[in-house]
Amino acid sequence: MIPEYINPLQWHEALGVARQSCARVFRDGGAPSDALEAFGIQKRNKADDELSWDRAVTMVAQAICATPMHRAA
Repeated sequence: MIPEYINPLQWHEALGVARQSCARVFRDGGAPSDALEAFGIQKRNKADDELSWDRAVTMVAQAICATPMHRAA
């Protein structure tokens, strides 16, 4: 589900990057919390201790979309 305040094209790109990055962490034997640490995302509550990969990918994509895009000249 795409959040309403995010451009759909940006969301799909961010989701692809997040999936690829989380897959790399998974392949190296990491946990979903390791993927969040790689992007500097803090756990929001105790429920994030038992984080699933799906939720980790979504949180990483949201973090990517939260940073403003640079505009070309």
